Amino acid sequence: MLRAMDSAVAGLRAHQNKMDVVGHNIANVNTFGYKAQTYTFKEAMYQTSTASTGGASDATNGATAGGTNAAQYGYGTLMGSIGMDMTSSTPTYVGGFNASIEGEGFFITSPQNKKLTTVDSANLKGANFNYTRVGQFMVDSNGYIVDANKNFVYGYRATDNKGTLDTKLEALRLPTAVTDTGATFGDTGTPVLSTAIEVNAMGKITATVTVENGGKKESKTIEIGQLAIATFQNPNGLTKAGGNYYTTNANDNAGQVAAGKPGDAGTATLMTGYIEASNVDLAKEFADMITTHRGFQANSKMITVSDEMLQDLVSMKR
Repeated sequence: MLRAMDSAVAGLRAHQNKMDVVGHNIANVNTFGYKAQTYTFKEAMYQTSTASTGGASDATNGATAGGTNAAQYGYGTLMGSIGMDMTSSTPTYVGGFNASIEGEGFFITSPQNKKLTTVDSANLKGANFNYTRVGQFMVDSNGYIVDANKNFVYGYRATDNKGTLDTKLEALRLPTAVTDTGATFGDTGTPVLSTAIEVNAMGKITATVTVENGGKKESKTIEIGQLAIATFQNPNGLTKAGGNYYTTNANDNAGQVAAGKPGDAGTATLMTGYIEASNVDLAKEFADMITTHRGFQANSKMITVSDEMLQDLVSMKR
């Protein structure tokens, strides 16, 4: 009788946790880049009343005792796992300096309060980057390419105005000077004024800047770098950090990580002007909400019935 109440309490707690996950998914149905979470149950511990035993026999008399199966009392249910559905969602066109990843991978960003670093692609796991599927980009007052949350966006910087790229990952930035013969890139100095900036399907970022040529000002389009895409051996092993970001570390289950340029072998391309929508399936979430509610109700009823049985037991002595 008390076991039944304990099982029902465990069931209430587990179903409440699932409802929390369902509610979070529904709340983020219109959040760009959101990946829906899935909740599973698992059985709680068991108390064995009778152990499972095999039958006994001897060569002379044959069978001497029959076997018995185990008899166990369960104690309800617990949270099994909370996973993520990392499948790509529908891209939404918004125009402007935005991009959506066509396939697997994440944009690489770094918080503004973190010191900017140059990172080799092989050392991403220990670099404490944030990863996101949301490609909302802009240029800040210091000429850096940042996302909607003002985090620096990393990629491969141009080393000149001829499309030559560095081999290491750096925070992308406008050049500090542009002449008719070349461009100067770096983290110090005032960036040049850009009148337009865009990204193509290969992640190459070009900016239209004004330069002086023979005493006359003219517009010039230069390449400032190429976005980097990080891919993980097990994307479900990443940890959600809020704000559409994911984090990783050397001890998590995300596995190996590699950075590449969009369009390279094994690396997805981009859809320019698009942002990935949430992959929440509202029909599934509402169905889960109904079944979870009914499960919660059933466990509540089990507590009520157990209470009535206890009341009957107490009332036996008048």
